Amino acid sequence: MFAYNENVGDGMEQVYLNRNFLCIDLKSFFASCECFERKLDPFAYPLVVANPNQGNGAITLAVSPYLKAQGVPSRVRLYEIPKHIKYTIVKPRMNLYLQKSKEVVQVYLKYVSKDDLHIYSIDECFLDVTDYLKMYQKTDYELALEILDDVRKTTGLYATCGIGPNMLLAKVSMDIEAKHNQDFIAKWTYEDIPLKLWSIAPLSKMWGIGPRMEKNLNKLGIYSIYDLAHYDRNKLKQKFGVIGVELWNHANGIDLSRIEHLKKEIDQSYSHSQVLFKDYNGENIKIIIREMIDVLAIRLHQNHKTCSSIGLGIGYSKSIGGGFYHQVKLNNPTDLEKDILANVLMIFDKFYEGDPIRKVTLACGGLAYKDGIQLNIFEHFEEVEEQEKINQAILEIKDKYGKNSLLKASSLLSDSTIHERNGKIGGHTA
Repeated sequence: MFAYNENVGDGMEQVYLNRNFLCIDLKSFFASCECFERKLDPFAYPLVVANPNQGNGAITLAVSPYLKAQGVPSRVRLYEIPKHIKYTIVKPRMNLYLQKSKEVVQVYLKYVSKDDLHIYSIDECFLDVTDYLKMYQKTDYELALEILDDVRKTTGLYATCGIGPNMLLAKVSMDIEAKHNQDFIAKWTYEDIPLKLWSIAPLSKMWGIGPRMEKNLNKLGIYSIYDLAHYDRNKLKQKFGVIGVELWNHANGIDLSRIEHLKKEIDQSYSHSQVLFKDYNGENIKIIIREMIDVLAIRLHQNHKTCSSIGLGIGYSKSIGGGFYHQVKLNNPTDLEKDILANVLMIFDKFYEGDPIRKVTLACGGLAYKDGIQLNIFEHFEEVEEQEKINQAILEIKDKYGKNSLLKASSLLSDSTIHERNGKIGGHTA
């Protein structure tokens, strides 16, 4: 998600971004929604969101702040919760959480335009408030305090907020410090980097560094963000490629990302994103990927467009953080599902390192109107023409009988999400 500059070296002060970003995260979102619906105080009531039909081995999707204060983390199995702690189990209701998320976004839009809002996940958003402070005659801290209070009064939900001169420091200050402060707000500046950012240890506490990368960095003698920030940048690049450059930049608090740039990238492509209801691994996530590609391919066909680039983004579980996004350019523009799938799986197999997955993003870029059937030297016209006819038939059936009228056999498996999502109006994009 976050941008970096490969040419950063001497004169680093010239690459520092100085804006006013807020990163707002809804506390124990699923559990807090359930408490609100039951008129319960999430800071005083022991509530667990999990599927009771899965028995004692069910994974908790969320626990109330009260239980977190008792030392119970999210995403543990029910049997791992200490026996002496009493709690109430409620079944997850994704429609409720999506609705509450929309209500929170509407609160944010009272303060900033949609152009200055980036929805990072179902419970987390970035706001660029730089150009609003003078109008409101408030500091970024005062505005953050007002927004969090408005969210609580309007939706009943509590939130934490990180403030920073760039998106990275806003995010990390929220992750590391805000939850421990009485007002649930933390503000980091570049001056705080030596004391606050560099002191982060172990490495896996830092956004973007998972257990596997932590082990790889440990092998180099890197055990803290201080160690990473002071390691030879070129050696990191040689070892990890552009990811090594990104790690070094982030360890030094450098991030040039702008919300407008993220939106511009999206506007030039068709994208499809899912924040998953549970952790997925490398095998069952391919079911989701195939379903998402099917949606994108149909959209391309509907609009008579082809794409010349394909991107895959994987976001790991919040307990790990980070992920990757990579893109490939195609020799021949396409709208065919099989072409898109082959390239996406190639990216996945090359960069996936085995961590639990909670978010998938697919993007088709370089869009152009299709003038006719395009072939490469390895394809036969008859095969491509037949696929065109199949695509058109699928489109007509779904238009007439609904999205769920025609599904792949894999969509009947328990890990599939398309049947449920097709039943939602507008679906959900995070």
